[in-house]
Amino acid sequence: MAENEDEPKTPAPKSGGSGDGNRNQWAQVARYSHLAFALPGATVVGWLLGAALDAWLKTTWINTVGLVLGIIAGFVELIRGALSLSREK
Repeated sequence: MAENEDEPKTPAPKSGGSGDGNRNQWAQVARYSHLAFALPGATVVGWLLGAALDAWLKTTWINTVGLVLGIIAGFVELIRGALSLSREK
């Protein structure tokens, strides 16, 4: 036992093992993929809602309004997501 006391002690790992680093990478992938799908997803949803309202109300202009509102909503979500990611770093 006296021989082991002279050896330097290595600190215990801060995370629970090698699996935590992998989970952290997948969490980052999820955060960044959210940014990749926010703008196109909101644009498509706005366009589809506008097209559905156009068909239901027998008009032609609501489709364009839905598309513009979807684009605006996508940019707002994109900016909010980018700002929250920059605050985490």
